[in-house]
Amino acid sequence: MAAAVTAAVLAPAAPASADPPEAPPVATARKELAHLTIAAPHSMAGYSRAKFPHWIEQGNNCSTREVVLKRDGQGVTTDAECRAVSGTWISHYDGKILASAAGVDIDHVVPLANAWRSGADAWTTPRRKAFANDLSDPQLIAVSAASNRAKGDQSPDQWKPPAASYWCTYARMWTHIKYLYALNVTQPEETALTTMLDTCH
Repeated sequence: MAAAVTAAVLAPAAPASADPPEAPPVATARKELAHLTIAAPHSMAGYSRAKFPHWIEQGNNCSTREVVLKRDGQGVTTDAECRAVSGTWISHYDGKILASAAGVDIDHVVPLANAWRSGADAWTTPRRKAFANDLSDPQLIAVSAASNRAKGDQSPDQWKPPAASYWCTYARMWTHIKYLYALNVTQPEETALTTMLDTCH
């Protein structure tokens, strides 16, 4: 790559995987779910999104958001500041096809506020930062802004992807993240995850 690239030059992103890191198969997800602690949600006292520093620099002038946009999109081109200026994204939550990055949100599969209520209130800031920018596990996914905002910080007993065909994947992702980070689930949340895992084939 040339040492100097002007903002007018569009560079193809690395080949897209079209999906976040794969969650474990359903049998593993069921075992992970069985190991999660069922507990009442913690207080939201003291919560702030600022306590989960996110969209940090990931190298090559790219933030976490921009890395996920390139990873999950097809035909993504970026400018010299790593901003996605063209591409197509499939929002697995609702099946929408998005032709502009402006309509794409990067969702935390387990929302930051939900993590706080589930045990992240006791974490250090570096651990919360790692959670909020986790590119190695199925915690970040490019979806439509509409579906992300409809979800908010709700757990699976309160919100499920409108596309029921994605429930199996979503439940596997959610369960795996809660297991990896030793976060609690509520009883209704555990029941909803079980129901969603039952849709796996």
